[in-house]
Amino acid sequence: MNKQAVELFRKRLLGSLLTRDDVEYESASVIWNGMIDRKPSLIARCLSQSDVVCCVEFAREQHLLVSIRGGGHNVAGNALCDGGLMIDLSLMKKVKVDAKAKTVICQAGCTLGELDRATDRFGLAVPAGIMSETGVAGLALGGGTGWLVRKYGLTCDHLLSAEVVTADGRTLVANSFENKDLFWGLRGGGGNFGIVTSFEFRAHSVKKVFGGVIVHPRSLARDVLRFYRDFMSDASESLTAYCGMSSAEDGTPTVSILVCYCGDSAAGEKELKPLRDFGSPVVDTLAEIPRLDMQTMVDPAFPYGNRNYWKSSFVGELSNEAIDIMVETASRMESPLSTVLCEYYYGAASRIAETETAFSQRAAHYNIGMIAQWKNPLEDETHVKWAQEGYEAMRPYTNGRIYANLMGGDQMEDPKQIQAA
Repeated sequence: MNKQAVELFRKRLLGSLLTRDDVEYESASVIWNGMIDRKPSLIARCLSQSDVVCCVEFAREQHLLVSIRGGGHNVAGNALCDGGLMIDLSLMKKVKVDAKAKTVICQAGCTLGELDRATDRFGLAVPAGIMSETGVAGLALGGGTGWLVRKYGLTCDHLLSAEVVTADGRTLVANSFENKDLFWGLRGGGGNFGIVTSFEFRAHSVKKVFGGVIVHPRSLARDVLRFYRDFMSDASESLTAYCGMSSAEDGTPTVSILVCYCGDSAAGEKELKPLRDFGSPVVDTLAEIPRLDMQTMVDPAFPYGNRNYWKSSFVGELSNEAIDIMVETASRMESPLSTVLCEYYYGAASRIAETETAFSQRAAHYNIGMIAQWKNPLEDETHVKWAQEGYEAMRPYTNGRIYANLMGGDQMEDPKQIQAA
């Protein structure tokens, strides 16, 4: 790479340009998923849209491989590339809320926590995610499910407009009036249509929810999952609830139902009574809580730096046989940090036509995730194999479609898997 060109590139940036010789390089090249270890030749820490344009032009001129880093998890590891240019947007965190219009504009480096704190000041919420350290950009571009998905739909359904830098260095606005095809793709297509530098979302008035977690012993997993399936099939769309088989802090295997009722708390408490009365829960934390508490509830279970490998698939009907496979897969978990996750999405998002946006999995009721998480690099093969085997065992019960935001890195390299997303 031409050193003179690199220095000229550095001077054009408002932000900073890091090479492997810079002290800040090591920390800037580490992402949330500790399993990903790649070393870009250059890291451009952008502060503005003009910085992003400079990066694209430089990469094109120098024929460099490019990766884009937003603000959050990036479990697949696409934020990092070996030997190329990483365009780092994680410092671009401005958020502007229009409380009267119930809209919010945020830059692409924002996490959900940063977006949530900004909107919560006005009693507003953009339906987005279940963990505060998730990046807004990746979540929205891949569809975006969360605690409000059944009542309000996907994050991408609330995208009003986006500013995008294309591969030829142009800056475009994509919305329902301008660049409509690009806008279609940005809503659930998983990205790679350009570099989105800012998003404008529609928001809803939500300050508190009725939520928490109900925990049962793992020995009751089949019964709990079957009850969860039957209960959710008749539940109002104000209720989003996910069921997961994981482990308590002391390593005890559990099956848990995580609950978020968005509406009148008294009505929520009444609707959730059968769920709370079922069996003999060892933990029941359901109560009226600030929405921000709901958004951070599972954060401790997914700390920065752990090794992660995820695979997921959509299921139309959750049969007893499929539940048996999930329970059997959970019984083989060798890491107390791993989870078999069952998420019920059917609701507001399902009433939008599958051709209206790039997110085409709207008819599926459930998403089943094999969430492998561990700490020791020497155990990589064991835990990756567990997730892959669980995914394959579930295949006969799935519709062949995949949620882009839960794809592992190897799936991103398989054209058939990408087409299924």
